[in-house]
Amino acid sequence: MNETLLLIGGKSVPAADNRLYHRLNPVTGQPATRAAASSVSDAGAAAKAAADAFLAWAATGPGKRRELLLRAADILLAHERHFIAGMIAETGATEGWAAFNVAFGASILREAGSMTTQVNGEIIPSDVPDNLSMGFRQPVGVCLGIAPWNAPVILGVRAIAMPLACGNTVVLKASESCPAVHGLIGLVLQEAGFPDGVVNVITNDPHDAAAIVGELIDHPSVRHINFTGSTRVGRLVAERAARNLKPVLLELGGKAPLIVLDDADLDAAVNAAAFGAFMNQGQICMSTERIVVEERIADEFVARLSAKASALPLMDPAQGPTVLGSVVDEQSADKVTKLIEDAVEKGARLCSGGKRVGTLMHATVLDGVTPAMRIYAEESFGPVVTVVRVNGDEEALRSANDTEYGLSAAIFSRDIVRAWNMARRVESGICHINGPTVHDEPQMPFGGVKASGYGRFGGRAAIEEFTTLRWISVQTGSRHYPF
Repeated sequence: MNETLLLIGGKSVPAADNRLYHRLNPVTGQPATRAAASSVSDAGAAAKAAADAFLAWAATGPGKRRELLLRAADILLAHERHFIAGMIAETGATEGWAAFNVAFGASILREAGSMTTQVNGEIIPSDVPDNLSMGFRQPVGVCLGIAPWNAPVILGVRAIAMPLACGNTVVLKASESCPAVHGLIGLVLQEAGFPDGVVNVITNDPHDAAAIVGELIDHPSVRHINFTGSTRVGRLVAERAARNLKPVLLELGGKAPLIVLDDADLDAAVNAAAFGAFMNQGQICMSTERIVVEERIADEFVARLSAKASALPLMDPAQGPTVLGSVVDEQSADKVTKLIEDAVEKGARLCSGGKRVGTLMHATVLDGVTPAMRIYAEESFGPVVTVVRVNGDEEALRSANDTEYGLSAAIFSRDIVRAWNMARRVESGICHINGPTVHDEPQMPFGGVKASGYGRFGGRAAIEEFTTLRWISVQTGSRHYPF
């Protein structure tokens, strides 16, 4: 069983009152991790440690920051087997998904390292004679990163890498579902040589989450919050931050549509749909949830997709390599099962899957889904995808946009101009033509619209999120005053 302590001020420490909590393996129900259950005072101590380290870190040159981020990437890769074991035990992830998380997490650190010299300013012409005016970017201060469990290495690293690159200090609030994985990220950065207090990691009992997050948002030293998770919790985070007049970057839920037009390459569309819907058991913010298909090609598309879904292997990932592993817990499995049952009761056709053994769920395809069914609107966050049949481009667009969410989308067509014109009208922060809805790269501006949040992770866009723009002027000559 994993043992996880808090990382505060460069030291691995227990919770102030020595409280612990256990994260259970979702497949076996046995304890996977025994983690420190931080109190409100521990959260405050982490914020204070980050504040105490801020001035020295902000003054650290970009070359040194780059050096440490690149070293952290190498160390992260060196700990691959520990991350993989942690993800399998805590979240039921497959070995392949866990290995991808480690590789992508290292890429995020390297991209952040490349951005340390890209925090640019500008000279702005002034109407005042002999006045040099500059737009100057500088770190915001202590950044709170709240990361989820579903891609824990990717999203845990993403929550802190660019803030560090920009000269901020950080507190990572680990997910209650993967304390060991998120705790290991902090230890990797500490091993890389980040100064004490620059990186702090807090784990907590699920029952204490609201109090811990509230304390961190309210803490006067915390100047910026980024949150990745559900829209419901994201709203609560945004409301709390708004009361403190603190900026927030939110990457929230999704209901990613994949539009298949009548001239699409069906094999390519089927492969992208299966990957987007079932990778990590559909537990990705960009997961393909709604496939919008032209009626003329729908029968053939559904037949091919159902055959592919039915052939995907499913097993406990601790027993060996598999395509489908476990969903994160019984509650999630129950929710997905109820969504499927509701759709079938209301007339949807179950084309594949629909079965489960505990938290192991078969890949499921539902055809003929309508707005009367819960799964039409609700994010499933599980291995199930719905098919909505339409006639024509305008109906396809209406169906794709008929959701409160707007994170990722995809369009398949051999006519690129047709797809491009449609992509410009899809209400999402991200849209891929002839590619899957699940696609991310560290240098890309990643984020959503509508109930999928606001702000952008990745590359230059993230610099704007994690720095503050100031106007600094220098009067180089005498200045006229009216009195």
